[in-house]
Amino acid sequence: MADGDHRENHQRGADLAACRALLRSGSRSFHLASLLLPRRVSAAATALYAFCRLADDAIDMPGAAASIALEELRAQLDRIYAGRPGSQPMERLLARVVEEHAIPRTLLAALLQGFEWDAAGRRYASAAELNAYAARVAGSVGALMTLLMEVRSHAVVARACDLGVAMQLTNIARDVGQDARAGRLYLPLDWLAEAGVDAGHWLSQPRFTPALGTVIERLLAAADALYARAASGIAGLPADCRPGIHAARLLYAEIGHEVRRHGLDAVTRRARVGALRKARLMCAALYAAMRPAGERAYAPLPETQFLVDAVEPRAAISARDGGARAPHQGHAEWLIELFERLQQRDQMASLDPGASR
Repeated sequence: MADGDHRENHQRGADLAACRALLRSGSRSFHLASLLLPRRVSAAATALYAFCRLADDAIDMPGAAASIALEELRAQLDRIYAGRPGSQPMERLLARVVEEHAIPRTLLAALLQGFEWDAAGRRYASAAELNAYAARVAGSVGALMTLLMEVRSHAVVARACDLGVAMQLTNIARDVGQDARAGRLYLPLDWLAEAGVDAGHWLSQPRFTPALGTVIERLLAAADALYARAASGIAGLPADCRPGIHAARLLYAEIGHEVRRHGLDAVTRRARVGALRKARLMCAALYAAMRPAGERAYAPLPETQFLVDAVEPRAAISARDGGARAPHQGHAEWLIELFERLQQRDQMASLDPGASR
């Protein structure tokens, strides 16, 4: 190996290690997500998750500091897409991923815009507006992940966006109380009004009521419809990616079921899926990955259409680069190791209830 290649590989390995360390120390959820993927995908996804982690940290900064941090992330995207990444490990690693997987800037810019909406404390007048937010902070990640899996079919990308939006809606339903105590409100304002809930008064004194429960149920029902739509697109992913994506779909849907089991009260408690139930859902994910997919086709959500349109088709990539790599077809033995690691993380979380999500 030439000295230049050796130095480049060493730098890439160091950047990857730095990003993984950031995720381990700062976010259990992002780090756990990387465990749901085969290694060849998780390495590239680490750069994306690190970008998400830094953006998420930025919006939690006080006052003008959040705007300054988000502006720096925009500058990082400018440098990455100009082919001049800076010296930060995440920036260097993400630049390589962007180039290798032909990631359109629209997807990363949309993700950043969603975080900017969070920093501004934006509220959403309707379900369509909430979907537009979810499209940016989560649908964009779904689209990005399909590209990291070497899939560029618009039909599959649209279903990945559905899954991302569904997961974000579930997050919002689960965290109604936690968000309210932080002064944040994501539930559609028109749904609250229809249920007879005054948004401003409720936010000043958040408590669970049956009327609020009807709004949470509407949100979970919307998520369930999108989980069902997303299932049909997973068959278009590489074989060794399907169990992990089905697992994500089933685990997040189960959070919604947990909210329902506790009477839709997401104010006084936060739904959590236990280790045994997770293991059963992992088995269900493996089974779902082996079943033939349905043939139903759905149009993209209006709010995610721009994400789907931004993805350049494989034929165009092939024509420009002189041939495209075929998607990798592997196996799912990694799922056994995942069971063990998930159980270990649950045990650690039970010992440290204050650990980061």
